[in-house]
Amino acid sequence: MAKILIIRFSAIGDVAMTIPVIYSFALQHPEHEITFLSRASLRPLFTGLPSNIHFMGADLSGKHHGLFGLHKLFYNELKGMDFDYIADFHNVLRTKMIRYRFKLMGLPTAAIDKGRIGKKKLTRRYFKVFENQKSSFDRYTDVLTQLGFSVHPDFSSIYGEGRGDFAQVRHLTGDKGEDKWIGIAPFAKHTGKVLPLDKLEQVIAHFATDSRVKIFLFGGGHKEKEVLAEWAAQCPNVISMVGQLNMSTELILMSYLDAMVSMDSANMHLASLVNVPVISVWGATHPYCGFMGWKQTTDNAVQVELPCRPCSVFGKKPCYRKDYACLKMITPEMIIKKIESIIFN
Repeated sequence: MAKILIIRFSAIGDVAMTIPVIYSFALQHPEHEITFLSRASLRPLFTGLPSNIHFMGADLSGKHHGLFGLHKLFYNELKGMDFDYIADFHNVLRTKMIRYRFKLMGLPTAAIDKGRIGKKKLTRRYFKVFENQKSSFDRYTDVLTQLGFSVHPDFSSIYGEGRGDFAQVRHLTGDKGEDKWIGIAPFAKHTGKVLPLDKLEQVIAHFATDSRVKIFLFGGGHKEKEVLAEWAAQCPNVISMVGQLNMSTELILMSYLDAMVSMDSANMHLASLVNVPVISVWGATHPYCGFMGWKQTTDNAVQVELPCRPCSVFGKKPCYRKDYACLKMITPEMIIKKIESIIFN
């Protein structure tokens, strides 16, 4: 039996993308024990995983903050846990510090290759090399392969072949019955990923009069809460879930959706973890950067082809054209067509 430490601190979507890999690895190698070190707030993602996966939360804003905090994390908590292998799924300064200290102890270590050169060629303004980059799932798998382990990602949902405990959300949603449930997550961290909100308002308006459909809005933060509350107030079959769910119950609700509409953001990955088809919207970024959700396909991706796309891996670079045409050229009808092809198929 080997004890393996896997480290990935952020962000939510990136941590979510580790789940299909470590879930598959744990089932295929029940003789090994896996400890996954991440931000404590992400513990709900690891609920219900195989029993040989153990989550360990780091308080990076508190006692584990900064160099001294990482020093305490290593010497007071990690060093005495007798790990045999260290897998760095993040490869940033924080995780390098931990990894190198284990390496000095003589432990085998491996770190993710983020493929920065290929992504830079894909997103540069001139002379792009338009090639599909390796997915994060494959990159995480490669780290374990470097350590001498075999893994074949084979994952359906964090709930196995079923769904979450509906009793925990019924009081908010009502019974599902024969209704078609659509999730809409209209926000993302960076402007280059966010569709103009009026376009999604038109998508909602299209389904607002359809008695067969109920729409759930996902977001967070004060500004997002106000926007989504305003949308929900206009339509009886639209419900804003902002402030009503924690991560655990949000995943449960998502498992009952028939489709999710999301930007290239964390919600795409959360819905993917519960085996829900995602209509993903791509602007400055592109599926070729390697961040498409687990088992999601480009058939359900909404995007327009422009010679400047993609201009950014994460969507945070200013628009070269100054007009974000990659997002403004997407029409509500494009999204509506994708939704209807899934829920009414």
